[in-house]
Amino acid sequence: MFNWASIDRRRSVLALGALCALSACQPSQAPSFASLDITGASYAQDFALPDADGRVRTLADFRGKVVVVFFGFTQCPDVCPTTLQELALIKQELGPDGARVVPVFITVDPDRDTPALLKAYVSNFSPDAVALRGNAEQLQATARAFRVVYNKVPNRSGEGYTLDHTAASFVFDPKGRLRLYARYGQGPQPLLADIRQLLRGA
Repeated sequence: MFNWASIDRRRSVLALGALCALSACQPSQAPSFASLDITGASYAQDFALPDADGRVRTLADFRGKVVVVFFGFTQCPDVCPTTLQELALIKQELGPDGARVVPVFITVDPDRDTPALLKAYVSNFSPDAVALRGNAEQLQATARAFRVVYNKVPNRSGEGYTLDHTAASFVFDPKGRLRLYARYGQGPQPLLADIRQLLRGA
């Protein structure tokens, strides 16, 4: 005599197993980013530099937010203002979540970029952007930790100088972990999509 109850239970278990295999029981896929995924990298782990008000800032100050670190200088003609403008657009596009994204601008020109100048400069793009300025030794140590290069280039006139520097952003997730290396020139949309994933916990 068939045990119909037992057969029904087996069918239920098989059906549940099939559903599980097709949906939630499958292991989650690793996130796919447009920027270079450098999760687990051993460099660019933190910084400790004074902001425009003289307060030493570190990544721990921004826990719970996506932090985008960029090295530059206020007299930069193109790369720096473009990067800061794109970050401002990204924050705007995110709506309320934009408050959870913090641009951090580290000057490679502390001789000319005074605290007051830096504060005014980054505020033109995002009111909550943070500008950091160390002395020559602090800057050198931070740049080395991030594997960033910068170099003074005399102007052709012989008066003054400009700076060549690494044109990329380092993106940290809300837990303070280094996740992405965003190259300059990719435009705001790819980074916007990447930041959305990080805000969702990717």
